[in-house]
Amino acid sequence: MSATPKSHSKAVVFGLSGTRLSAEERAFFAKADPLGFILFARNIENPEQVRALTSELRACVGRPSAPILIDQEGGRVQRLKPPHWRQAPPARKFGDLWRANPTWGRAAARLNALILALELADVGIDVNCTPVLDIPAPEAHDVIGDRAFALDPVAVAELGREVCEGLLAGGVAPVIKHLPGHGRARADSHLELPRVDAALVELEAVDFAPFRALRLAPWGMTAHIVYSKIDPQAPATLSPTVVREIIRGRIGFEGVLLTDDLSMKALTGSYSERCERALAAGCDVILHCNGDMAEMTEVAAATPALRPDSLARLANACERKEPLT
Repeated sequence: MSATPKSHSKAVVFGLSGTRLSAEERAFFAKADPLGFILFARNIENPEQVRALTSELRACVGRPSAPILIDQEGGRVQRLKPPHWRQAPPARKFGDLWRANPTWGRAAARLNALILALELADVGIDVNCTPVLDIPAPEAHDVIGDRAFALDPVAVAELGREVCEGLLAGGVAPVIKHLPGHGRARADSHLELPRVDAALVELEAVDFAPFRALRLAPWGMTAHIVYSKIDPQAPATLSPTVVREIIRGRIGFEGVLLTDDLSMKALTGSYSERCERALAAGCDVILHCNGDMAEMTEVAAATPALRPDSLARLANACERKEPLT
């Protein structure tokens, strides 16, 4: 995992438009000095190209330690794809194996995560936005679906721990998601704002449980979901009540709290407002993924340098090794 960032780096992770930096992007990133970057399929051609791109991204901000993130879960959420990379199984496969034999399920999940980490580290990527710790409800939208390990909180916690420790063993930091739980959402937050009306006692017993078990994970990502029994107005990403009382409080998450993508349609308001509200709620780092230059310019202008408490969490994340105890 990367070394601690400079204190003047902005509290934001940006995406980019293509497989190479444009002159405009290079100049923008050099001036904005984001904490790091996130890659998507549009940024990927082959291993040599990805190595060159990750090197160029770090060079343009003058920090060899700048974190570079990706969503390499396996299954339908996998940015590095065949033929240059193997097709990894979705999380549900490990849950199915766990039900047959918990020991085999745990071992397979850990080994798969270690292989993912080695594949990512080989091309200069050091943060993987997985595991998904959400527990799908029967009536939920299938945006989570087989990205989740299982319906059993115990299985999800055990398998999520193996994934975190497998990634860490390979030198890649995991990001647990989506805090405090996306599994009951009846809509896709990429497209609209979901609302979850379950009682707090029910959320505590089921949805929060895997996150509480992995509260020492180095990174976590928020959910753009309204939990009406906790805060009936604001989605978790923008809610001081959810972030401080639930994610930091009841769940006890201690790591770097990253927003889900602020360009998702679940959120409204200007990008400046989204940034200000997310940071005021207690998130550590803004995530903006689509590479749109006009949006990134607005986000950069609205995002300050990392707070001292966020820097301390990042320092701990950089030092985190397995196991998560």
